[in-house]
Amino acid sequence: MENIWVQVKELVAMYGLNILAAAAILVVGKLAASGVRRLLRKIMRKKQMDPTLIGFIGSIFYAGILAFVIIAALSKLGIQTASFVAVLGAAGLAVGLALQGSLSNFASGVLMIIFKPFKGGDYVDAGGATGFIDEISIFTTTIRTLDNKKVIVPNSRIMGDIITNYTARETRRVDLTAGVSYHDDIDKVKGILIRILEEDDRILDEPAPFVGLSEMAESSVNFTVRGWVRTGDYWDVYFDTNEKIKKTFDSEGITIPFPQRDVHMYRE
Repeated sequence: MENIWVQVKELVAMYGLNILAAAAILVVGKLAASGVRRLLRKIMRKKQMDPTLIGFIGSIFYAGILAFVIIAALSKLGIQTASFVAVLGAAGLAVGLALQGSLSNFASGVLMIIFKPFKGGDYVDAGGATGFIDEISIFTTTIRTLDNKKVIVPNSRIMGDIITNYTARETRRVDLTAGVSYHDDIDKVKGILIRILEEDDRILDEPAPFVGLSEMAESSVNFTVRGWVRTGDYWDVYFDTNEKIKKTFDSEGITIPFPQRDVHMYRE
């Protein structure tokens, strides 16, 4: 009995401090992981990031720090952790290869939420789809087309392609082309087009509207008509101005030509 007690004291002397150190590492490590998770969540909330992303990233950091703490505690107890780390690494690699498409979409979703190339309600051309942004999630983005179709696009496709955000700026330029006959007075036509732009209160004074003869085409003389508007007025101004140009040309006797060709026949 006395020998057993002596052996117990020797084991306690030998491993007691290591057990206490391992326990301390676990406690402190868990507190540190919780603190890091809270700090990250606070920072991400301040940056108004997606709540789903906040919870997901916080959990990933918490699990990663906790795994590191457990390995450190096991190592302090004298347990060989090299093989354990190797197994975890191999498992992580296998999972990564199996889910590389999903991970790519996730990474792209994180980048989209951080850098915000667009937001809900924006009208965009992205990932091969054009329409209004309905929802941005971790793996996919939902786009509503002009004819009310629901298009779900993988985030990796959006981030790997060109993104055109039509509503990102407060103003947009309306570009139109007005073609008239070669017989019409181009000074008169130019004056009419400038007057049409100046009479529309939705067209901004700065930058100033522009009208210029841009092309002497096969069947018509083409004028470029440009006016800057608020983004929300773009399509209304676009359609209204086209209609007003046609009506004004009709009332002023300006001819809008159609493609035509003169054919000359010779007798031999």
